[in-house]
Amino acid sequence: MAAIAAAATAFSTLHLSRTSVVLPRLHLRSVITSSFSTTTEFNITFAPPKPKSQSQKPPPPEIVRDEKGNRNLRSTPPEGFLQNTRKKKKDGKNSAGKAKPRELTAEPKYSKAARRFYNERFREPPQRLAKVLAAAGVASRRSSEELIFQGKVTVNGSVCNTPQTKVDPGRDIIYVNGNRLAKKLPPKVYLALNKPKGYICSMGEKETKSVITLFDDFMKIWSKRNAGSGLPNPRLFTVGRLDVATTGLIIVTNDGEFANKVSHPSFNLSKEYIATINGEVNKRQLVAISEGTVIDGVHCTPDLVELLPQQPDISRPRVRIVVHEGRNHEVRELVKNAGLQIHALKRVRIGNFRLPSDLGLGKHVELTAANLRALGWSS
Repeated sequence: MAAIAAAATAFSTLHLSRTSVVLPRLHLRSVITSSFSTTTEFNITFAPPKPKSQSQKPPPPEIVRDEKGNRNLRSTPPEGFLQNTRKKKKDGKNSAGKAKPRELTAEPKYSKAARRFYNERFREPPQRLAKVLAAAGVASRRSSEELIFQGKVTVNGSVCNTPQTKVDPGRDIIYVNGNRLAKKLPPKVYLALNKPKGYICSMGEKETKSVITLFDDFMKIWSKRNAGSGLPNPRLFTVGRLDVATTGLIIVTNDGEFANKVSHPSFNLSKEYIATINGEVNKRQLVAISEGTVIDGVHCTPDLVELLPQQPDISRPRVRIVVHEGRNHEVRELVKNAGLQIHALKRVRIGNFRLPSDLGLGKHVELTAANLRALGWSS
């Protein structure tokens, strides 16, 4: 306000006084403007931006669905995340000229739900030691028990003499005769074989051929396919037995639980046989077969006895016999008790699974999930 009053007084003095010097209008305006102008300075500073982290944290494990709709635990990062990480590392090398040393990061911790999902779906529970040795292909379960009783098996550095000891091959250190047992067990294998005549279903007898020798080519292909995976070869054995003269369907697997359940008489799994008979077959003999006979002190009765129509290329009569108990030589004893003689015997069905008509003698086929359900098994 004082500056304004001084400017007004000076302006009036210039116009009223005749003796005063008249200043130009432009100079007067600059004088007034300079009187009004004031300078004010502000000391403002800003913090520098925080540098962005170059390393990204790995994403947490995800539960995803595969092509069949089953839920699986994906613990590895997605492919897009890996590509972005590799690209950033490459850009950092080009800009800096030398890559920075990699920082050690702690292993990501999975949630309790993710660990529980993995343990329930993927990790097998601890199993009996004898069963683990048999599944790993060391020996049969009975022979594995003998090895354990002889003190030839150690678990975590201590000799184990109890076949029922629960072990986990992935965590426990197991040695048999000084050899380390593989951490991984072979996957379950289910095969259907068209057994030829002259082969037995048991193992260990040198004087007769075993049906397991028919799978030598399968084992070679399996070993070549799983080379470097650390998986031992599966130890195959038959589910039940067929005598040396009987042909047809027999199941071969390395799953002991499956074999015990399917072959046990209490499972009541029906088995169908086609018996080719020497000579004529009359109605009285069919009735005698259907009435059953006593085997090992137990009266065995077949579920079905039927005389099949004669075919032009087969001169001998054929009889279809369905049993469910599966006792030793049951069908042969039934036919023998009726006064008939068997020329050839073939098993064509177990449960609801029938021997494929195009499967040649000595050939095998892998069983699908539907075939296992037809056998009454759900894993």
